[in-house]
Amino acid sequence: MSTTTITDNSFRFLFEDADVRGETVTLHHVLNDLYAAHPYGDGVKRLLGEFAAATVVISNNLKFRGRVVLQGRSDGPVSLVMVECSSEGQVRGLAKGQLDAPQGPLSSLLPSGVLTLTIEPETGQRYQGVIAAQRDELCDVLSDYFEQSEQLATKFWLSTENGVAAALMLQQLPKQVVSDETVRFDQWQTLCALADTVTGRELIAVGTDQLLYRLFNEWTVKRFEPKGIVFECNCSSERSLNAIRLLPKHEITELFEEQETVTMNCEMCSKSYSYSLSDVRPEEEPTLH
Repeated sequence: MSTTTITDNSFRFLFEDADVRGETVTLHHVLNDLYAAHPYGDGVKRLLGEFAAATVVISNNLKFRGRVVLQGRSDGPVSLVMVECSSEGQVRGLAKGQLDAPQGPLSSLLPSGVLTLTIEPETGQRYQGVIAAQRDELCDVLSDYFEQSEQLATKFWLSTENGVAAALMLQQLPKQVVSDETVRFDQWQTLCALADTVTGRELIAVGTDQLLYRLFNEWTVKRFEPKGIVFECNCSSERSLNAIRLLPKHEITELFEEQETVTMNCEMCSKSYSYSLSDVRPEEEPTLH
């Protein structure tokens, strides 16, 4: 059983004698790519890392092609933190506000904040849920949200340290293996109590197989094959160009009167795209005055 953490992978596991499933993820290279887009301080890096790890384990619940977006907004030091993860494991995200805000509880970075979870299938109805961010830890806010909205007991453990983020999630499933409600409740309480013994450092530094053994060695746990997670922004030159083309005609003319070349920067990955007026209007070559 390996003790080496395999970063940028998520793992699904199942307790064979209980109606409980779980997810783990450790992010390293993905997190470094998220951090590279802006000069984030330690407080915002920790927040963004926790959002990223949480979004990945939530997205692994998707049974369809699409994406999950976890977003926090407030009038406090961090006005926006957002991470999205696709069903293929592609992650991108950003934070806005006081990027050098110091480390602190969620309530200090997002005071009176609101968390929004959006599930966007490629085909079908979009779902969105909102909850007040009234707890000091993101993991507690998410646990409350899932218990209220999904009516399935769900609990999160999150950690970010030295450029690595990790998450553990447990979720009670509908009756399949165990029908007795008392037994189901006791099993859930026991597994959560065992998971509560994990430290933030263990969550980051210990490989998944070893972590599951340390926490649940008296239970029969089935771990599935890992899913690779990558940083990938879906911005493109064509999308940025279309954003300019959507402007009113007179605004486009004024824009290019002020500068021969217009540059569009992606906030997610800092990639830049530059255009001339002929790129925007290839069918005409108007004279600028």
